[in-house]
Amino acid sequence: MKLDAIDKKLVELLQEDCKRTTKYYADILQLSKTAVYERIKRLEREGIITSYVALVNKEKVQRNFTVLCHIRLIQHIKENVLKFEREILKLDEVSECYHVGGDYDYIIKVNVKDMKTYREFMVTKLTAISNIGNTQSSFVINEVKSSPSVHI
Repeated sequence: MKLDAIDKKLVELLQEDCKRTTKYYADILQLSKTAVYERIKRLEREGIITSYVALVNKEKVQRNFTVLCHIRLIQHIKENVLKFEREILKLDEVSECYHVGGDYDYIIKVNVKDMKTYREFMVTKLTAISNIGNTQSSFVINEVKSSPSVHI
């Protein structure tokens, strides 16, 4: 689907705050409420917009200790890769997981309360997954930029 300039601006507005009214977006885009509503529905139907979420303040829910953990598997056979990915999906502490190229096979983003909680996660959950060769953890000192938005 080809997005025109209005679609792009509408997606940008929705990524900034999707809880605004259709009238609000219509006023900014200089369109009718119906036209904006129809554009939003088309963007959803076409899979451009996949979901709407509430972003949570990690500090308020005591999950502001963020770790980027690099993981290398022992062996790269399909069965092991799929098993690892199934197991990672079960771990609530993992907010993101990427299969990557380079020195490591995966990078996961872990949000927990503190170092003690991270150690407990590593010992009881992550290292319990078979086929992990080694891990390297990087602890976030300061979040300089974090955005769920995709620039189009």
